[in-house]
Amino acid sequence: MELFSREPIAQPLAARLRAHTLADYVGQQHILAPGKPLRKALEQGALHSMVFWGPPGVGKTTLARLLAQVTDAHFITLSAVLSGVKEIREAVQEAKQQAAQYSRRTILFVDEVHRFNKGQQDAFLPYVEDGTFIFIGATTENPSFELNNALLSRARVYVLQSLDDAALQLLLERALQDERGLAQQQLSIEPQAQELLIRAADGDGRRLLNLLENAADLLDSGACITADLLGNLLGESLRRFDKGGESFYEQMSALHKSVRGSNPDAALYWFARMLDGGCDPLYIARRVVRMASEDIGNADPRALTLCLSAWDVQERLGSPEGELSVAQAIAYLACAPKSNAVYMAYKAARADAQSLGSLEVPLHLRPAPTQLMKNMGHGAEYRYAHDEPDAYAAGEDYFPEAMTPRQYYQPVMRGLEIKIGDKLKHLQQLDHASVQQRRTPQ
Repeated sequence: MELFSREPIAQPLAARLRAHTLADYVGQQHILAPGKPLRKALEQGALHSMVFWGPPGVGKTTLARLLAQVTDAHFITLSAVLSGVKEIREAVQEAKQQAAQYSRRTILFVDEVHRFNKGQQDAFLPYVEDGTFIFIGATTENPSFELNNALLSRARVYVLQSLDDAALQLLLERALQDERGLAQQQLSIEPQAQELLIRAADGDGRRLLNLLENAADLLDSGACITADLLGNLLGESLRRFDKGGESFYEQMSALHKSVRGSNPDAALYWFARMLDGGCDPLYIARRVVRMASEDIGNADPRALTLCLSAWDVQERLGSPEGELSVAQAIAYLACAPKSNAVYMAYKAARADAQSLGSLEVPLHLRPAPTQLMKNMGHGAEYRYAHDEPDAYAAGEDYFPEAMTPRQYYQPVMRGLEIKIGDKLKHLQQLDHASVQQRRTPQ
């Protein structure tokens, strides 16, 4: 045994489970399913330079490797983070050698290609033109903005999408059952833990496998991955303030509930109690701003402005002068009409955003500042509201296509929200009467 011999470093789970055939590749069926553009190019042997544009963990590198395997091409990979013109020249020489000695095509894969500057990107152009290599770039950034037009004109852009729940579920099952993965540990996973893991991955296959591997490292063979374990691993713990003891939180709660209950006298009492106990007035001023949005909202939008002004006065004048302005804001909030409609609407929207993952922006709502984006359908059929009657595009749909439209905001019949509610009802009537209505809100 050699003196300095070492055990080989184990590959991460995501690397061990990298697909070796197109049949094993998960996701991107919009370009790889039978009849789709990239699949047809592969079947016809018409490989071309291309750019894979998509979020992290969706299989850009793996797909490039598979294309080389399917077409029996020599594969060279560069990282734009670590490489420069020197490495590009070396890749060119390697590609020329493969062509001269073995009559073999070369695929040059450049990860994070958007990190190359203009000069480095220009260095590829002559060799893409003369067929020295087939260029494949991978980027998480919009190629319209990050890549040279000259390079873009020589490559076809394929948009890779976040993995859906079904694809992530397939990856999860493969990781637990495949011999290259965690099969030897014979782990099981609770249904709730599966849902949590898929939600935490948010369309990123590599993130899912990394989280799963981290959980597996904490367990013995034959154990079960639970939702509690994953929750601790993800760090999803209750947030807490560290401003004082239990009494501090109880008094802040009493102040907030007195404001919500429209009792200015009790609210001022708890404010005075907290100041007397040594609470920082600026902390209370910040919480009062929160109350203005949570409990008053659009029933009286002036409340938020008044509270921000009181916070500013407290910062400028300090104690005791600034505290009077905060007291004024507290009394105003307690006496103002109440509405938590915006607060509830925001909570519901956040819940959907977290549970539904990274849904795609509909094509008609995407900007199209470049010709490439226009050719891809960005902004097509968008209706400019100012050109419509009453500056309202009746029946237009602004939600993702995979999501049923929601009606989060329900104005209350108090204060200014009475008028806001009437306006929204009028717009809803226009939507229902419109022949262009796409979908009805849930």
